Amino acid sequence: MFKFLDAYTLRARLFPAILGAAPALAALALLVSWQHVHMSNVIASITLFVLVFALADFARKLGVAIEPKIYAEMGGKPSVTMFRRSDHTIEQATKERYRTFIAGKINQLVPSSRQEAANQAVADEFYEACGTWLRAHTRDAKKFPLVFGENVGYGFRRNQFGLKWVALGLNLIVVLICAGLLWYRVPLDMGADLTNRTTLVFIVAAIHAAYFAFAVTKESVKTAARKYGRELILSTEALISPLPAPRKEGK
Repeated sequence: MFKFLDAYTLRARLFPAILGAAPALAALALLVSWQHVHMSNVIASITLFVLVFALADFARKLGVAIEPKIYAEMGGKPSVTMFRRSDHTIEQATKERYRTFIAGKINQLVPSSRQEAANQAVADEFYEACGTWLRAHTRDAKKFPLVFGENVGYGFRRNQFGLKWVALGLNLIVVLICAGLLWYRVPLDMGADLTNRTTLVFIVAAIHAAYFAFAVTKESVKTAARKYGRELILSTEALISPLPAPRKEGK
């Protein structure tokens, strides 16, 4: 079903969209009678299916839109700030080797300690160029599975956070519909199938709202951004000393 989607799109864009639309999906599955499939059922299913894909694209746009603000609060992009000499996430001797190696690849001079202390912005331009070069040379998920995994984790959290208020809005709509249905059927007959299904959707929407309210936070996005930035810089080691290709066995 999802063969036309690459792993990043599926996990970092579509999964947040499905989670964001979960209350609407649950409402469709439980409140619509599937005993007799009518044209309205088919149209509703196709519409929701397309809506999930549209929501995936929307999630990415919202995620990208909040990125500058998150980086600003962090003092810059982690792949830039962690390269700075004032940052101690990665030991200085290792970063010095990485700077020298990448400088040779991008034909730029490494800013000295004095130059960096005097003008951090100029040094950051060099570190930004280092990050760009690293991203371009670590796209192979099979060769750099850790970088890919952290990139997916960051994309998932960023896009999910971008969708936070949309998801909570969907929750509110579903909760109001369920509350209206239950109120209309007072006194409630808990043996009735529709009452039970409506109550279940109400509970799912409540749990979903709690998840988005308390677990989908800006801090979780920042944590994922730091992990991805660190792993991206550390991938330089594999580029300096690439692993030998596996030896082919003789026939």
